[in-house]
Amino acid sequence: MNSQHSSSRPNSSSLKSRFTLGFLRALKRLNRQPSSSSSPPQTVSSPREMCRRYLRIRIAADASMASAVGSRRAWSRALLLKIRSRQSRSSNSSARRVSMKKKCLGEKIKKKKKLKCCKEINKLRKFVPGGEAMDACSLLDEAAHYIRCLNTQVKVMTRIADN
Repeated sequence: MNSQHSSSRPNSSSLKSRFTLGFLRALKRLNRQPSSSSSPPQTVSSPREMCRRYLRIRIAADASMASAVGSRRAWSRALLLKIRSRQSRSSNSSARRVSMKKKCLGEKIKKKKKLKCCKEINKLRKFVPGGEAMDACSLLDEAAHYIRCLNTQVKVMTRIADN
């Protein structure tokens, strides 16, 4: 059972290094881009410009993490698709939605418990990229992996900010 568990868990050091490398490259690209205002790139001239920079960095972090994980995870595919569709919105491309049938939760349980569980699962679907199209078991697995990756992302970004 241990070997099965460890094989499904990503190698965190290689994930961390792939994310770090991709994120630093993205930050370098962002730093080379001219800002919308005429001020030097080191200073943020307005709250609007600061918000734009924040969004660019956030998208770069998300794209770097999803790329580091690869296409094996549904959340990383969904996140990359969302980022690409956001970038191609200006060219009027429409993103298609694929709907999947939801699977049963399994055993019969009381209606109240089932409704409460469904509410909690639906809340979780909103947080996991691509979660809308997943059954409950897949959603829980993807959510656990996504949380581990977000934790790695925070650690790396904190270390970068400290240096």
